[in-house]
Amino acid sequence: MKRAIFKKFIVILSLVLFLSGSIFSMAISDIMLDKTRNNLLYTLRMADFSIDYQKNLKEQVDSLKAIENEEATRFTILDFEGNVLADSNLTDYTKVENHSGREEIKEALKMGEGYAKRYSDTMRIPMLYVSCLSGKGDYILRIAVPFSGLLQYTGMLLPAILFSIGTTLGISILLANQFARSITKPLMEITEELRKLKEQNPEFHFKKYQYEEMNMIADTIMEMSNAVKESMKQIEFERMVRQEFFSNASHELKTPITSVRGYVELLENGLVTDEGQKKEFLARIKKETQNMTNLINDILMISRLETKEAEVVLSKVRVCPLVSEVCTSLEPLAKQCDVTIEMNCRPIVMTANTQQLKELFTNLINNAIKYNKPGGKVSVTVTTESDEVIIVVEDTGVGIPEESKQRVFERFYRVDKGRSKKMGGTGLGLSIVKHVVNYYNGTIHLESTLNIGSKFTVRLPKNMDEKH
Repeated sequence: MKRAIFKKFIVILSLVLFLSGSIFSMAISDIMLDKTRNNLLYTLRMADFSIDYQKNLKEQVDSLKAIENEEATRFTILDFEGNVLADSNLTDYTKVENHSGREEIKEALKMGEGYAKRYSDTMRIPMLYVSCLSGKGDYILRIAVPFSGLLQYTGMLLPAILFSIGTTLGISILLANQFARSITKPLMEITEELRKLKEQNPEFHFKKYQYEEMNMIADTIMEMSNAVKESMKQIEFERMVRQEFFSNASHELKTPITSVRGYVELLENGLVTDEGQKKEFLARIKKETQNMTNLINDILMISRLETKEAEVVLSKVRVCPLVSEVCTSLEPLAKQCDVTIEMNCRPIVMTANTQQLKELFTNLINNAIKYNKPGGKVSVTVTTESDEVIIVVEDTGVGIPEESKQRVFERFYRVDKGRSKKMGGTGLGLSIVKHVVNYYNGTIHLESTLNIGSKFTVRLPKNMDEKH
């Protein structure tokens, strides 16, 4: 890349030098032509002042040439018809053709003065012809001098031109090399940093470069690197969470399985003969299997909510009848715990999945009943605000300690482990609630005071399409 930049730089520079040299040469040539023409006109004016047109014209033009002291210089006097009256380079005018068609003569007759450049067949060199009208009569004065323009100074200017071009090219080569290096060096440094991608946890360190584009590349790489690191952290966190989840799930399942196995072995080996005790053992086995069923169902529910792989059917759900159905299904548990359920629900219709909403209400109300006090109360309120449905489940129970408020939504976390297992809880209820709320891009807020009660406030969008 450095070589390519260097070559292109030199090519462009050479082209610029050629064009600028050409333009400069043309400009100098025009200046020289204009300057020479003006000098020759001045000479003709002076000659016109000194010539006596009543005397021998040939002798006078010869004397003018002698004063000029240039062999190739030629003075000519003509009449307005273009006839040569005197010429410093000729003696016999009878064979000289009429000059009325010459460009400088026609221009002089028209404008008072004229000039032309052409090759002289007589002198066999390029000549500049300048003419003007005489101020003393109907005469035209013309002077001709060798004129090659810039070429006649080439010998003198060539060393200076070559020196300036060589110096310019030398300096330009150094600058081109420095410029190419200033571009390729940052790229090489960035490339060297990118080789760190082979490392386990690469740490990139980029300099601040003079070219903003290079800084943009470096900044983009840093952003991508940070994004990858964050993704890796998230993946590692999710891996740990899943590992912990499976570890907790296996532990939660191991206890009821061990219990069931113990009861079955006792019954199988005939160690229990009392019919009443057999029925009690069978009832315990049934309860433990129900607990395992509930746990597995909760695990599957969380898995579906996390992966979002299962197709969720959304429909218009009438919230109040659904809340009433859940409260009715939990009424036996409420009576068993000596807890009263109060429901205050406005007629609301929202876009959601019926089963997911049912799980949300069931787990919130179920927890409010289980962790209440005898004679306590559970209040369920559903209202709307703007485009949100607001669900409030409040109880007068034992409350949640401050240090546990941030963890109650974790899987298998129990504030009171003994009470939870005694009540048949899986430790996944509030985790399911949190996942349902997140699925709908809603929010959940907990307020709780020990021995006074807890209040869960859930906000969900009325229309799933607007928020999801």
